[in-house]
Amino acid sequence: MSCLPPPGPGDRKKAVGRVNLENVAVVLAQPQIPENIGSAARAAHNMGIGRLVVVDPKNCDLSRIVKTATGTSIDLVERMEVYEDLKEALGPFQYVAGTTARIGSLRPALTTPRRLAMDLISISRENLVALLFGPEDRGLSNEQLRYCHTITHIPTADFRSLNLAQAVMILCYEIFLASADPPQPPSPRLANKFELEGMYEHLKTVLTRIGFLDPQNPEHWMLNIRRFLSRVPLRAREVRVIRGICRQMDWYARQLEKKKRDQASPPSDPAMRT
Repeated sequence: MSCLPPPGPGDRKKAVGRVNLENVAVVLAQPQIPENIGSAARAAHNMGIGRLVVVDPKNCDLSRIVKTATGTSIDLVERMEVYEDLKEALGPFQYVAGTTARIGSLRPALTTPRRLAMDLISISRENLVALLFGPEDRGLSNEQLRYCHTITHIPTADFRSLNLAQAVMILCYEIFLASADPPQPPSPRLANKFELEGMYEHLKTVLTRIGFLDPQNPEHWMLNIRRFLSRVPLRAREVRVIRGICRQMDWYARQLEKKKRDQASPPSDPAMRT
């Protein structure tokens, strides 16, 4: 539930351009310390975000979580969703923004919290958005980051490490403040992660079949393909188009394989037919 004040007559136009907080969730992947879950819940609740998802927590002791959640943010803890698998937890979301303190060629920081917040103004109107945070000791892995449409990095001075709740607060704060004037048009329904992961698996299978991907290490090139296709969030209709292309490529490859087998098989002896 959003904690934005109801817009007055002069604010109605501006309010239309705000992020739809009801469609935004904080997702904590493999948190290790219960108190950090509570602090993250409090930070999210302070900024009007009313959905918390926890994935494969090392310790989910509610008595310790509520100690740092405090106040009405305990309600958010009581409603939090707990999953064992990250892919399943992200399935319903159409847009996933990951966070990382480590940057480099394999994990480029594609945006900042402020730019991400502005992008979410239009995306969040019709789409569910997940803000994904990794475990306290190591952050999100490269494998976990592959589920993300974009990756954001919180700039710091010499010491890069932030407490989990601090990172949640900074990102949620920027999203809470984000507004646009004039308002941006809403984005259409984007493909959710179930649809996207099905598409990527389909692409990997077909591209391996036609020899584009090395069957010994297909994920290396698939990471580049994921980054390329994540530059612009794909609509559900566009995912269906890509999968249709994959089906046609697969059919054509199978026809070629069948033709090669037929040409390689020796001609039958007419005498054997009698």
